[in-house]
Amino acid sequence: MLQHEELLRSSLVDGNLQWLCYLSSTKMKFSNAFESKYNLRDASCLAGVYGDCGGELVDEDYPTNPKSESAKLRLASEEGWSNLAHHLGFSPQVFRLGGIYGPGRSAINTILKQEPLSEGQKMRKYRKYTSRVHVDDICQALMSAIYTTPPREVYNIVDDDPAPREEVFEYARKLVLKKWPGLNLEHLELEESSGAKMRNQRGEKRVSNTRMKKELGVQLLYPDYKSGLQSIIDQIENPFFQCS
Repeated sequence: MLQHEELLRSSLVDGNLQWLCYLSSTKMKFSNAFESKYNLRDASCLAGVYGDCGGELVDEDYPTNPKSESAKLRLASEEGWSNLAHHLGFSPQVFRLGGIYGPGRSAINTILKQEPLSEGQKMRKYRKYTSRVHVDDICQALMSAIYTTPPREVYNIVDDDPAPREEVFEYARKLVLKKWPGLNLEHLELEESSGAKMRNQRGEKRVSNTRMKKELGVQLLYPDYKSGLQSIIDQIENPFFQCS
């Protein structure tokens, strides 16, 4: 959309926009606009935006240092929407999301479908920390931002437990076999090259959600992957018919 920035500016400058949201992630995008007084909210996937942090706990004030081209594009998107908001005369909010999961898009669903993992999924195998957030908690944060006036521009939207991907999949597998003990599951292939392993280890980080809780008042429905996956599997009656 920002490729048409001039058109956006001319269309919005005389409008009555209340809220505009742009969420960027690897597979999911949402956008909404509500009419009334000016207010712009922008949300961007945090994966890679902070760059190599050596396993440190990073908050919203941590310097951004994206390394990959996709991370650089995400940061450029943040800056583009922020500049557009300031041009229209109001302050934006930027929401940096962890990996999005929920019904139809989780480790549970991947295991039940028994499809090969994508290259991107394999690349995350050796990460000690992987930030994620349930889609319902993203909605919580956004609704809070709509009805309040957040004092800051940038918020990390993640849960409390940046657990490694292997741990998440192992727990999901146990949940599946507990609910359907006769189900024949194949082990997912998670092999990756040693070079990819080294790249992932260099990019370790833990992402803080303290500001989200204190300033947006968000009380996470699913503070960790265990509560989120349990909720997802409880909603699946037949393992052969799932949300997609």
